[in-house]
Amino acid sequence: MDFVKRSTLALMATAALMAGTQAHAAASPKLKAEAVAGVEAQKKDIQVMVDTVFSYAEPGFQEFRTMEYLTGILEKNGFKVTKGVAGIPTAFTATWGEGGPLLALGSDVDNLLGTSQTPGLPYVKPMVEGAPGHGEGHNSGMPLVVAAAIAAKQVMEKNHIPGRLMIWPGIAEELLATKAYYVREGMFKGVDLCIFNHVSSDFGTAYGELGMNGMVSVEYTFKGKTAHAAGDPWDGFSALDGVEIMDSAWNFRREHLPITQRSHYVITNGGGQPNVVPDKASVWYYFRERSFGAVRNLYNTGNEIAQAAAKATGTTVTSQILGYAAPNFGNKPLAEAAYANIKTVGMPKWTADDQAFTKAVQTINHRTVKPLSDTVGELSSPENRPRSIGGGSDDIGDIMWTVPTITIRYPANIPNMIGHNVLSAMAMATPIAHKGVEAGAKALAMTILDVMTTPKLVADAKAYFTDVQQKTDKYDPILGPKAATWLNEKTMKEYRPQMEKYYYDAAKYPTYLDQLGIKYPTLEAPKS
Repeated sequence: MDFVKRSTLALMATAALMAGTQAHAAASPKLKAEAVAGVEAQKKDIQVMVDTVFSYAEPGFQEFRTMEYLTGILEKNGFKVTKGVAGIPTAFTATWGEGGPLLALGSDVDNLLGTSQTPGLPYVKPMVEGAPGHGEGHNSGMPLVVAAAIAAKQVMEKNHIPGRLMIWPGIAEELLATKAYYVREGMFKGVDLCIFNHVSSDFGTAYGELGMNGMVSVEYTFKGKTAHAAGDPWDGFSALDGVEIMDSAWNFRREHLPITQRSHYVITNGGGQPNVVPDKASVWYYFRERSFGAVRNLYNTGNEIAQAAAKATGTTVTSQILGYAAPNFGNKPLAEAAYANIKTVGMPKWTADDQAFTKAVQTINHRTVKPLSDTVGELSSPENRPRSIGGGSDDIGDIMWTVPTITIRYPANIPNMIGHNVLSAMAMATPIAHKGVEAGAKALAMTILDVMTTPKLVADAKAYFTDVQQKTDKYDPILGPKAATWLNEKTMKEYRPQMEKYYYDAAKYPTYLDQLGIKYPTLEAPKS
């Protein structure tokens, strides 16, 4: 019995079991089996893409190698690429198709400063000390999207299915700095639906208000007057005093802010040297809250405190918005369709080596031991989610409030890692990541076909967006004149020459671990 026939039978059986919970028509099992086969045919390509993007390790607005690499693959597969969209040099769209609905597919590509980590090792070992690294696993999402889009495109061409795809990258998501500008510049004008993908250790999706905070990113710059810090400090006005008083006042104010808020800052310029009264100093804040209005109130409070700090220190202050993220809200009909496909695909088949590496990472780094899961959990909904008291942000929210959108979480990382940390990079160029991306690509490819072949799904998703989501809140971003594309430029000028020698050469080495000389699974840390 050939693969397509076996897969068709399995899909038909699952569809029958899901009939009681699946509210929307779906693509035929035969078409979905073809899409699954199309993803499986790209198994090697998935591994190469995941490993290559991991090796580039580019932070927000500096994803130039990543962009050129991914767009090259898309162009070779018949997509029309437009670079520099929305005025952002590393952003692009890749489009294909005609007629039918326009479906946008995206995932983030940037990484985090200071999280360089050698993959496949269960202990901390930077590849380049102090350099950026994929400490969240964003190297995996666009390979998933590319593989799924190629597989779905092949099925659509073979079966003469009308429809259009638009692939786009999440640039500088760790800075929460671009998707609101995508929306403002009209990048999603005419898009019917959007499916986003994000790395996780579970496999699922969600709908409704997702419990994530909206956020505005703003840098305050105080200006004063220099003087000799010992000889005549009375002739100066310290900009650093302005920063420190603002920070102190904000920390006192926290006691009287809602429990759902999250706010944090770094001093980006504290002056030059101690014997010169600083005439310029800056502090960078993230203000996070649950609703558009609450984010705006928090931002206004920050502005008031900054002005008060300037008056108290004889300085002046200006502010610059560096990013924004709307609260997240998932679309119910689209989530239900995707979840049915996630259940059909199921979790990857983890090996004993995968589980052993997972346990080694958790044990050595003092994390709670939990094996890689072999079951798909529930569809996350407002009815079964714990009540949120605030937390992280993701600027996919800006697109969620523009077109009906969901996020698919795919199982490409280890449970119980620390977010935004080197631990979250350890598995991201190993078989765990490769298998999780393949599983996610299958579910995405199947959902693409649902969208293209079932007009009722598109109509239901739009009705939910208009009749349910839009009644809870209204899109109200806080934006500067343009995206902060200069961020991280100096960092990459410093580190890129050291990082280039670690770029993956897929022509010479079967995997990135082979290139680095790492045996999988490595289960012990070196003895000190």
